[in-house]
Amino acid sequence: MAWFRRGREPRGVRVTPVDRADLDYLAEFVRTRRGVEAFIEPRTTVTETTLLLVAHDGEWTRRRIESPEVARRFAHQLSMPVYDVRLLGYPQRMRDYNSRQKRRPQ
Repeated sequence: MAWFRRGREPRGVRVTPVDRADLDYLAEFVRTRRGVEAFIEPRTTVTETTLLLVAHDGEWTRRRIESPEVARRFAHQLSMPVYDVRLLGYPQRMRDYNSRQKRRPQ
């Protein structure tokens, strides 16, 4: 009966723990760049919840994270502002960085 599953993940959806190497990579990104902000990207039918980090110059990286709560805790531990992409959107400096990278000669 459906009411016994209340509060759990939908059927077929598994939350896999985050790889420690991913968290170390994100922490290193924060340590080696300035002005880094965190953006939580929600779970979709294709991807799990991800944490997007954007530096002051627009350089960015993204890694899978267990949940929005884990992402917030991680950001607060590193004294980093954290935002929800659904509410705020992606920062313009990230789009500008992507444009600069496309124009850059190989």
